[in-house]
Amino acid sequence: MNSKLLKYTKQGIYCPPADIYIDPWGSVDKAVITHGHSDHARRGAKKYLTHRITVPIIKHRLGSDINVKSVEFGESMTINGVRLSLVPAGHIPGSAQVRLEHKGEVAVVSGDYKLEDDGFSDAFEPVKCNTFVTESTFGLPIYKWRPQKEIAADIINWWKANKQKGFASVLCGYSLGKAQRIIHMLDSRIGKIYTHGAVQSVNEMLIKEGMKLPQTRLVTKEIPKSDFTGSIIIAPPSAMGSPWLNKFEPYSLGYASGWMNVRGARRWQATDIGFALSDHADWPGLNEAIKLTGASSVYVTHGFTSVFVRWLREQGIDAHELHTQFKGEQVGTDDAEDVS
Repeated sequence: MNSKLLKYTKQGIYCPPADIYIDPWGSVDKAVITHGHSDHARRGAKKYLTHRITVPIIKHRLGSDINVKSVEFGESMTINGVRLSLVPAGHIPGSAQVRLEHKGEVAVVSGDYKLEDDGFSDAFEPVKCNTFVTESTFGLPIYKWRPQKEIAADIINWWKANKQKGFASVLCGYSLGKAQRIIHMLDSRIGKIYTHGAVQSVNEMLIKEGMKLPQTRLVTKEIPKSDFTGSIIIAPPSAMGSPWLNKFEPYSLGYASGWMNVRGARRWQATDIGFALSDHADWPGLNEAIKLTGASSVYVTHGFTSVFVRWLREQGIDAHELHTQFKGEQVGTDDAEDVS
């Protein structure tokens, strides 16, 4: 990396002046964590620094005994002469871009992000910088999201139609972030909102941090099967194809993911309906974010990296690939972006 502030190492992205790593995948002394998904928050650091909302999430995942300090958006601290602050990334609750400033140079490591304000997470804020580290999970021109309000209307109409047929509606999406975004869209006047245990545990963590969600009910074996008729059940992708679904018969199965933007993706997942709802920036969003930073150097960490780097170079931007262990949104799995 051609930056005085950032270096690429086998442990991850490193800031030498501050002696800190951002979302490292190796064992390090000090780690700044952009958000709680498992491809960005890993075990192995002696000390962690992250946003307040992310603290209970990584404690749940990495262990309650980890040494972690929280920072609010708008706060800043100085580490060995480097001014560090967290800026909203809009990806999921608590997700942050890491801004580093030292001797007149500014670098931003964005983690994962999306530009559309979902009304639940703190909205993405562009940061002027010299060096910008970006994802490209959906870094192809075919990925262009419809407005959230349209997707929300589709989900609600699907739920209503299923209720009229006497079906339950089972909608799968990542337990951390996607599930809560969906729940926040729902109208509880239509029917009861049930949740899988993995989703409910995250709901409770976020509610304790002051976030507002409609009332949900945990799915338990004691609940009569008839109670699920006309209800909507929010579950992680791991529930698809599992015996756990049998208790909701008859039901319609939906999947919320950016990959549903691709023709045929719904058939791959054997679902009845797909909703192209992603917590990552689409092609226009990635380009707009980079434009707003004004960065002269851009490093692309995961996703369609080679295609996106080539495109950025064609636009006159000094762009490079970084071969990281970040994964972004996976197809039909809870691996990278879930809490269990």
